[in-house]
Amino acid sequence: MHYQFSRAIREEAVIQLYIMEKITGAEALMRSLRHEGVDILFGYPGGAIMPTYDALYDYRDKLKHVLVRHEQGAVHAAQGYARVSGKVGCAIVTSGPGATNTVTGIADAMVDSTPMVVICGQVGVSMLGTDAFQEVDVVGVTSPVSKWSYQIRRAEDVAWAVSRAFYIAKSGRPGPVVLDFAKNAQTGLVDYEPANVDFIRSYEPYPQPAKGAIEMAAKMINDSVKPFVLVGQGVELGNATEELREFIEKADIPCATTFLGLSAVPSNHPLNKGILGMHGNLGPNVMTNQCDLLIAVGMRFDDRVTGNLATYAKQAKIIHFDIDASEFNKNVKIDLGVLGNCKDTLKAVTALIDETKHSSWSNGFEPYKEKEYNKVISKALYPTEGPLLMGEVVNKVTEASGNEAILVTDVGQNQLFACRYFKFTKPRSIVTSGGMGTMGFALPAAIGATFGAPERTVCMFCGDGGLQMTMQELGTIMEQQCPVKMILLNNNYLGNVRQWQEMFFNRRYSFTPMANPDYELIAKGYGIPARTVVDRAELDDAIREMLSTPGPYLLQCAIKEEDNVLPMTPPGADVDKMLLE
Repeated sequence: MHYQFSRAIREEAVIQLYIMEKITGAEALMRSLRHEGVDILFGYPGGAIMPTYDALYDYRDKLKHVLVRHEQGAVHAAQGYARVSGKVGCAIVTSGPGATNTVTGIADAMVDSTPMVVICGQVGVSMLGTDAFQEVDVVGVTSPVSKWSYQIRRAEDVAWAVSRAFYIAKSGRPGPVVLDFAKNAQTGLVDYEPANVDFIRSYEPYPQPAKGAIEMAAKMINDSVKPFVLVGQGVELGNATEELREFIEKADIPCATTFLGLSAVPSNHPLNKGILGMHGNLGPNVMTNQCDLLIAVGMRFDDRVTGNLATYAKQAKIIHFDIDASEFNKNVKIDLGVLGNCKDTLKAVTALIDETKHSSWSNGFEPYKEKEYNKVISKALYPTEGPLLMGEVVNKVTEASGNEAILVTDVGQNQLFACRYFKFTKPRSIVTSGGMGTMGFALPAAIGATFGAPERTVCMFCGDGGLQMTMQELGTIMEQQCPVKMILLNNNYLGNVRQWQEMFFNRRYSFTPMANPDYELIAKGYGIPARTVVDRAELDDAIREMLSTPGPYLLQCAIKEEDNVLPMTPPGADVDKMLLE
């Protein structure tokens, strides 16, 4: 009887296996994306990814697809979505030019540690290496600028590859992952079973902090008289904004932020002394070279922050908190590296540091703040005559939004003015291209941000140069009715390059003046309300109209052509040698 029972079970299993429904690799991708919690894709279809798009047709109620107008727009939108939501952004494109058009966004996401999965179509395996139509070596092209790049050659590998891709993209120091999806793998049949990758040999995304490092960091902080904290985006990536606040408040340590770390500390926090780097605030840059202990948290000592490395903080001991050990001693020689997620390491160090006051040291920032206000800020924000200035527009917008909006910027003077003068009260409120400095980033990134945080106002600042690089995404905004509040700071120049030409190239404005189209007319052609402001007296009303209008809106501001971003540390100069005029 036992033998007969076992035989019956085996026969039933064989029957079930035989009649089990097989699905295509494309269908397996859909199920795998849903298994990872994906609910939105930014993409553009084409020949090599068509089987996947056919499968997507049946998932329209589960996976929202946003049709962009260019593949670069898809990856930047995925970045904007990821930055404000804390989730993994996802883009899907076809092979050949579809795939290569994503490379800028992939590289941007890599240097700025943005979690993203990009799925590219590819010719069938039998056609690889034959120079088939729209064939390109996607893995070879993207490997240097991604966290992981992998070619899916069989339908059987889809579930595993997708799970591994999302695990790598979001774990440890986040970054972009590329899946090159061969056409035969999309059409091939597979018995689907979801995969759950949570371990990869030799990959340790969450290193445990060494007890000795925690204790040494606490001792160095307790012994310090003039400590100073540098706050980077790693604080937000590690969901450690509360831990950072408790850390700086317990020991009364002043701090300053990088551009990407701007919203990790509320702008009005008394210990927040401003912004670091080339176009940051005077006080933080001067005091960097006066502190006795520099505490870097989740930042990478970018050259725009440090200036001349030969003179950078030579008087100070340096502690570096980071999840990525490769950042230790990469640019700046440190005295102690505290490896691990700063959410854990900050909490551990905070438990050991003394509750103290550094009032005298913290107050030392004030004279520099006053000097910068009198010489630069008051003139930038409160002009009484002449053309509109970028700073005053930014200031008016942030005030009108109650300092609660998400800021998305392009690259150039619009970025620098916006980052300097926009104010923040909530984390995950800054979306900008940091390490790559990608012009054209703002418009598609703002689209992604509206899907990542639909309950919040998204204010996008761009210049006339950057807007024209991805202006076709106005079509995406039109179709989706994305409520992006677009503020175009139009000075008829490639403004930041022009500023450098003025300051360092004897005003030889080589190919930086721009002949511009009628942006208001273009916006209206897409059905987007628009208004142009030239007169300062109209600015407040125009901003109110923009913020109160449902859906998208374009506000074009005619800006003084030679409006410069100050203070500024000249390239290669000492970080504390800032020009105020």
